[in-house]
Amino acid sequence: MRIVITGRGVVSALGIGKQATIDALEQQHSGVHSCGAVPYDDAALAELCGIYTPASRSVLLALPAAREALAEAHVQEDVAFFSGTTVAGMNITEQHWNDWQQGAPTDLIRHHEAGACSRQIASLLGLDGPVVTPSTACSSALNAIMAAADYLRSGQATCCLAGGTEALSEFHQQGFRSLMIIDDELCRPFSDTRHGLNLGEGAGYLVLETEEHARARGAKIIAWLDGYANACDAYHQTASSPDGEGAYRAMQQAMQMAHLQPDEIDYVNLHGTGTENNDSSEATALTRLFGKHLPPASSTKSLTGHTTSASGGIEAVICLLALEEGLLPAGVRVEEPILSTLVQHPQQQVLRHVMCNAFGFGGNDSVVIFSAEQGTELSSLTLPMLTPRVVVAGVCPAHLTPMQARRLTPGMRRLTDAALEALQQAGIEYPNAIIAATRWGCIVQSVRFLSDLLASDESAPRPTDFMQSTHNTPASSVAILCHAHGYNTTYSDGDESLTIAQRDAAIQLASGRVKSVLVLYYDELEPTWQALLARVGITMEEHAEAYVYMND
Repeated sequence: MRIVITGRGVVSALGIGKQATIDALEQQHSGVHSCGAVPYDDAALAELCGIYTPASRSVLLALPAAREALAEAHVQEDVAFFSGTTVAGMNITEQHWNDWQQGAPTDLIRHHEAGACSRQIASLLGLDGPVVTPSTACSSALNAIMAAADYLRSGQATCCLAGGTEALSEFHQQGFRSLMIIDDELCRPFSDTRHGLNLGEGAGYLVLETEEHARARGAKIIAWLDGYANACDAYHQTASSPDGEGAYRAMQQAMQMAHLQPDEIDYVNLHGTGTENNDSSEATALTRLFGKHLPPASSTKSLTGHTTSASGGIEAVICLLALEEGLLPAGVRVEEPILSTLVQHPQQQVLRHVMCNAFGFGGNDSVVIFSAEQGTELSSLTLPMLTPRVVVAGVCPAHLTPMQARRLTPGMRRLTDAALEALQQAGIEYPNAIIAATRWGCIVQSVRFLSDLLASDESAPRPTDFMQSTHNTPASSVAILCHAHGYNTTYSDGDESLTIAQRDAAIQLASGRVKSVLVLYYDELEPTWQALLARVGITMEEHAEAYVYMND
């Protein structure tokens, strides 16, 4: 089985559509000013999309990109949808938060949930296949593309639309500022003079299908998805390790899947945020892996801004455009590059294999490889019937030290203790894979950060609340405690979250990549949020459960 790309669509600060993007790449034009905002307000986007019902900005950004991808592929029916996001409807929540506290109707709170964002996009597009929402911060879109590939390999889908969308919100702008990694000037990724990142927004989607399916319907094949991998740095919730272990493992495993050697990669689209920590860690990982065969590389975030959960989707489209046009994309504002092969000006070059990197909070590192020629034969996956070896839920023996527990919410402490107890009962020091399921994510920290952010007394939001507010905090926290460097992902799909996570556990076991999977099911109660949901008839549930699955 081979997996091919038959459609691409993109929206970013460079404009709407592939043509605006390739024009900007060729002219080395940046859309970043104070940030990488898409130059259309919500009303203009809604009119462009023909949408006259309430929708978050993340939805509005996704629709033009998704429609462009579907139109290029000439497909609409029997399409599964995989969309990564973290912000989702946060822009609606923060806009109405103070009014909700004063008793205003809370109908729009339904848009906050990550899975609700994906379901609305799928509905507006008329897609009738499964809907899956990876939420792993800045690697979300690449994890969506990889999940789509696994669904194709396991026969759960015949055609997939996959990528991610993310809108700028005050919540994550101030969150990154609280971590002191925003550059008040224009960012300079992989420059020795770099001082931080500029945030951006947008969406990027691909149509993936099996080569057999594409040829049967006469579709034009744009490229082959030859390799992909996810690994965990297991080092820190927001910082990358000095040796770039997670990035190194993800790149190495993607190349192994693609049966490629270091000298066969023609270009790397770097994660390249422009922070001191990320760029030095990624450069170290690249040098470890490629040695003297270090390929041309660039960070296009200096053109688009760091679009967080959407970045992997947008940059995957950029990689595919580079393959098609024979173009090495260049960043801008490069000063004293820290990587010897950094592309500083656009160059024409025949490209065969290109690599795209996306790294998220918690050391969630994802890599995909696209090829311009017929790609690697991938094995089909037959999913096993899963029976958990161990299930631990609720109160269990405390495994955390007071120092480890002191910054965790009660719900996170229960979940982490349950995870460590389940691993102990299964006789496992660390799992080969960790997969989490959650509807609302770390809502206690999210509410606390948002309340502080919007408080009338202008109290400063705490960086700890922001760094622990992402949906994948539980999976990454357990990985850090266990030193688990393997596959790590999180799904946020409402009542379907646990089912989707367990299905992915079966996929990972069927692939032969892992022998043990830890599945976490996490949602916590937060009184303010619980009361707001109750006003629209949504019941909030608490979960702190750990499941261990193993190949015998």
